[in-house]
Amino acid sequence: DVQLQASGGGLVAAGGSLRLSCTMSGFTLDDGAIGWFRQAPGKEREGVACIGREDDRTHYLERVKGRFTISSDNSKNMVYLQMNSLDPEDTAVYYCALDPDYAPGSMVVTGCPALFYRYWGQGTLVTVSS
Repeated sequence: DVQLQASGGGLVAAGGSLRLSCTMSGFTLDDGAIGWFRQAPGKEREGVACIGREDDRTHYLERVKGRFTISSDNSKNMVYLQMNSLDPEDTAVYYCALDPDYAPGSMVVTGCPALFYRYWGQGTLVTVSS
């Protein structure tokens, strides 16, 4: 079974940084795409960033561009989300997810649509204090 686990959340002051990690097991191919999504209380889930494991293409939510960086270490089956200059608006539960059918290059057109992501891990809570 494919399993994903997000970790690294916590409480941080505005302007601070956190690095989230996503550990993946049960999926040994170096393809697909990993996405980070978040859901704040009372708000809809939104795609934050995603990366193609084979083509290394990335896509970011507009308002996190320049602050968040997604990276992948295929040898360790890990994906990271470095979050800098955090704002209270970034407070949410963050989830990582896998789209095993990602077609290299397609992210330029599709971005990170949640409906493409078949496998989801449990989230990690990020709280940014003002």
